[in-house]
Amino acid sequence: MANGTFYLLDSLPPEQWLTFYCERVAEAWRQHRSVRVWCEDKQQALALDEKLWQHPADAFVPHNLLGEGPPGGAPVEICWASADAIKPRRVAAHLVLSTEVPNQLQGARHIIDRVPVTEADKQTARERYKAYRQMGFQLTTTPASLQANANQPQAD
Repeated sequence: MANGTFYLLDSLPPEQWLTFYCERVAEAWRQHRSVRVWCEDKQQALALDEKLWQHPADAFVPHNLLGEGPPGGAPVEICWASADAIKPRRVAAHLVLSTEVPNQLQGARHIIDRVPVTEADKQTARERYKAYRQMGFQLTTTPASLQANANQPQAD
């Protein structure tokens, strides 16, 4: 059965969100081997792409922006809502950073989404949550700070 995780971002400072998304992408790639990231716009996609390139060499995530890289796409593909030529592609995991539910979730085993801070964004997240449930996804919700803190090195 397909499942998903909604992360509550109100427990994480906004300046840490991009790093948090990169950690979720890396985790999804290690677990599922194919990931598509749905950004709100090209600017967000470029920022995420740049941040992924800054990951340590031992944690490299093979990724590219939509339309770049090998003909079949990299294991992690970053796209955005208004992009032309988003080709249907079966991937195991989707990280949704856009406000709309992507229309290409066929075959997905895992959805990663977030609940932003503003009330309007929370309402949009609730609508995505309902849509995923109607598609048959089993969903859980967890504070982003718990996951972010789990990735921090422990002091001796």
